[in-house]
Amino acid sequence: MAKVGLEMPDAKLVMFGSPAAGTPVMVASPLAALDLPLKVLVWSDAAGAVSVSYNSPRYLAARHHLTDELRARLATTSIADLGR
Repeated sequence: MAKVGLEMPDAKLVMFGSPAAGTPVMVASPLAALDLPLKVLVWSDAAGAVSVSYNSPRYLAARHHLTDELRARLATTSIADLGR
């Protein structure tokens, strides 16, 4: 951004997931590929406060009209897995 004369507070996008969990979801609902792998955005605002934002697996399952079986695949991969 500096090359074009723009500034932005710090932000990092962390992507994570499991091909074994995500691939069947994308086969059943190809538009789910827009949301997979799962992502977490760690960002700071203009005042320097840091936030963590993400779309929950529950929200994504509803968004893509997933069956209970596919919903369970997303639920096995969560933000809690980032620390493992």
